[in-house]
Amino acid sequence: MLQNLPNPPQATEIPNELILHGDVRQDPYFWLNNPEDPAVIDYLNQENSYTENVLKPTEALQNELFEEMKGRMVADEQSVPYFNGKDWFYHRYETGGEYPIYCRKKCSLDAPEEILLHGNQLGKDEAYFSVGGLALSDNEQILAYATDTVSRRNYTIYFKNLQTGELLPDTIENTEGGSYAWSADSNYFFYLLRDAQTLLASKVYRHKIGTSVTEDVLVYEEKNEECYMGLSRSKSKEYIFSVSSQQGVYSEYRILKTDNPTGNFEVFQAGERGLEYFIEHQSDRFLIRTNDQDSTNFQLMECPVSGPTDKSVWQTVVAHRPDVFLDDFDATTEWIALEVKTNGLSQIQLIQAESNEYIKMEEDVFQVNIGINADYRSKILRYNYTSLTCPNSVLEYDGTSKKSTLLKEDRVLGGFDKNEYQTERLWATACDGVQVPISLVYKKGYQKGPLLLYAYGSYGYSMDPYFSSSRLSLLNRGFAFAIAHIRGGQEMGRHWYEDGKMMRKMNTFTDFIDCGKHLISMGKVTENQLFAQGGSAGGMLMGGIINMAPNLFAGVIAAVPFVDVVTTMLDETIPLTTGEWEEWGNPKKEEHYHYMKSYSPYDNVVAQDYPHLFVTTGLHDSQVQYWEPAKWVAKLRKTKTDKNILLLDCDMSAGHGGASGRYKRFNDIAKDYAFLLGINELVSAQ
Repeated sequence: MLQNLPNPPQATEIPNELILHGDVRQDPYFWLNNPEDPAVIDYLNQENSYTENVLKPTEALQNELFEEMKGRMVADEQSVPYFNGKDWFYHRYETGGEYPIYCRKKCSLDAPEEILLHGNQLGKDEAYFSVGGLALSDNEQILAYATDTVSRRNYTIYFKNLQTGELLPDTIENTEGGSYAWSADSNYFFYLLRDAQTLLASKVYRHKIGTSVTEDVLVYEEKNEECYMGLSRSKSKEYIFSVSSQQGVYSEYRILKTDNPTGNFEVFQAGERGLEYFIEHQSDRFLIRTNDQDSTNFQLMECPVSGPTDKSVWQTVVAHRPDVFLDDFDATTEWIALEVKTNGLSQIQLIQAESNEYIKMEEDVFQVNIGINADYRSKILRYNYTSLTCPNSVLEYDGTSKKSTLLKEDRVLGGFDKNEYQTERLWATACDGVQVPISLVYKKGYQKGPLLLYAYGSYGYSMDPYFSSSRLSLLNRGFAFAIAHIRGGQEMGRHWYEDGKMMRKMNTFTDFIDCGKHLISMGKVTENQLFAQGGSAGGMLMGGIINMAPNLFAGVIAAVPFVDVVTTMLDETIPLTTGEWEEWGNPKKEEHYHYMKSYSPYDNVVAQDYPHLFVTTGLHDSQVQYWEPAKWVAKLRKTKTDKNILLLDCDMSAGHGGASGRYKRFNDIAKDYAFLLGINELVSAQ
């Protein structure tokens, strides 16, 4: 398998010098940054043909894997209905359907089903299709929804008359999907407009239903190009929140009463560098999750809805705790739920009038988070639970009885039995002495063999242990799977993020390498059968670790990898660039430039042996432009000294998230697993 390879394509080299701070970088593949150039498309098609030819011996295996994964899915699956205080909402799938059907039952679950939006009908003729969020007007007559048919996460908003089923003529393009809110009288609709080139959402508009979009009113514009914006409505439906934020350093909310839609948004607390806060409305107060007063791991504060709302009047509800990271929160009139992390695991703390407690979990390695609690006056908390062996589950917790009720555990067909699998929590010692957690799963009976190590490690995004039915196809074929909870996430608290960003980003790479070495030393994996996988910023991680420790990994999958860090962060016309300076640094600053260059995967490709590599991208990717992985593969192929397999797979109709649809995504996963299994067969025979 995967032998007798055809000759790979060779990208044309065009001399190109990039000079900054007196430093010269050579980028002969810079010309690939032009999707309008037929030569670029031709090169990508050549790479795709090469990948198809190399993987051709695995076609039967890919089909087998796909059918396994599809066969574990319940064809007519339905989500757990949730109550918004008046009606019940849920989505379901029809047998053979790729997209969800969104439904409502009025007042009672015994009421007849009303289909609000039929995803299969809307997406049937689209190569890519995604729904970006539904918002029902308060009078329940109009459904606002958004769709993306290109995969650049640029959504068009439509308005559907639920009485007639017809679309209103109002159509709004270039919006942030899901970031919108209705006024209380259902006459006005607020949304975020994106810049057509940078895709940054910086303008809040008010649209009056029934009028032309050209008459929409700009109510706020964020001038700071380093900020991201969000728009939402409070659970109480009394307020609209507009927030501008910089990654990990700044936030500023503006609020507007929904019964005063033509009024002005008022600043909640003026933005200050270093001050982050997040708000929700509860009865006669606002609740605020904030790092104010040196609360590195955040605390929960409050202030009255009447009077000033700036931080001078904030009062502590739950004080800062050095060993507990306050990650998120939710509230109804009856309770406050805190989503926290302690010792690398998520927990839920429920606060009610007479109690303050953690909900107990049964397993040692798991993920738990606050679920959909749309009923503003509910006394019951809904939450989600999963682990490396337990499928996604929805539960409700009664704070009075102290009991959880399981509403649904996702069914996994094909003879799945969770008791056949084993999980472990391990701790690796990093090169600076820090203890890094690892979550491990394998099928019982596994004896030291192949293992896939996965991580992300950026933006403070915690990669908690989660169940994957498709992953069973790998575990059942003798692989173990592990997640390295490296710095750059927030599994161990806010300091875990701060120690893995900007001028400390190198910790992310060395943590992952040290986790791999630890798994080998502990006898959890055969030394020449350690594989690695990561996507997006995790794909950058893959690029970094193969430059730094090329002999540690037998094979690597880098999905939509962010690998040309310096060049991308210098180009402010590329989507997301300016808003990411607080994550990676601004290379216009000489100190940042040299540090970023020291780990940028593309800039550090050298003449050495590299592991087998499978690199994926999408032509329409708005987050990591396709040319980054394309240039990286071209440079690797020119420079590396080994004869190992190097593949680039570019989806010509998708973007950052890959293929859309419930089943289509399994094609991509099957291809990944076929690559891993094929490479494992090769290295095992050596």
